[in-house]
Amino acid sequence: MIALTIAGFDPSAGAGILNDIKTFAALKVYGTAAITALTAQNPKRVANIHPISPEFIEEQIDLIMEHLPIKYAKTGMLYSEDIIKTVTKKIREYKLKTVTDPVMIAESGSPLSTDGTIKALKKHLLKECILVTPNLQEAEALSNIQIKTIKDAEKAAKKIGRKCNVVITGGHLKGKNIYFNGKIKIFEEKLIKSRNTHGSGCSFSAAIVAYLTKGYSLEESIKMAVGFVKEAIRHGKWGTLNQFWEL
Repeated sequence: MIALTIAGFDPSAGAGILNDIKTFAALKVYGTAAITALTAQNPKRVANIHPISPEFIEEQIDLIMEHLPIKYAKTGMLYSEDIIKTVTKKIREYKLKTVTDPVMIAESGSPLSTDGTIKALKKHLLKECILVTPNLQEAEALSNIQIKTIKDAEKAAKKIGRKCNVVITGGHLKGKNIYFNGKIKIFEEKLIKSRNTHGSGCSFSAAIVAYLTKGYSLEESIKMAVGFVKEAIRHGKWGTLNQFWEL
């Protein structure tokens, strides 16, 4: 069982590529990765971002796919319109069943994308994906709907759902994860008080891909990923996945 993550590199290992690989490993899936951007950051702040050239991202994906039989992938931080276009082209070329985490803003509040990425996501990437997993802020950006209530979130999910299946994650919705695949479903978990949820969105989308790789349906994978992230946050100290490692 092999999965691919196409995302940015967080040197603190709380989010991005390193988080995705740890999630895959925790769920006994072999993880591969194509890096889209290098960052200088920790859970408190992002100091600098160095995007990788689209040509080199393409080469990374090509070499991985040349060697390994991968069916499922996730995307995280894609940073720019050109990177989004390149990644979309590769997803289409290799017929990858992809979960998109539309990373736009870090947990610290720092931007992780440039102007034009929202439009590019909607125009290019989402229609090639099987699921997109925005948090509340990202859902607002993708739908142009201000979300104050669960009904607002459902309305936004339906609008985003014109492109692909969507689950709006519940950290800012009192634990309610709004799933739309033609009809609304709500997966609810009691919120856990935590000082550090850095990387929880990465863990969630990566866990969905891991469960899909293991043969579960999309809905089953979402339900199990919700529970996985809940426990990751419950036990995490420096990030969402620390319970799996002796620190």
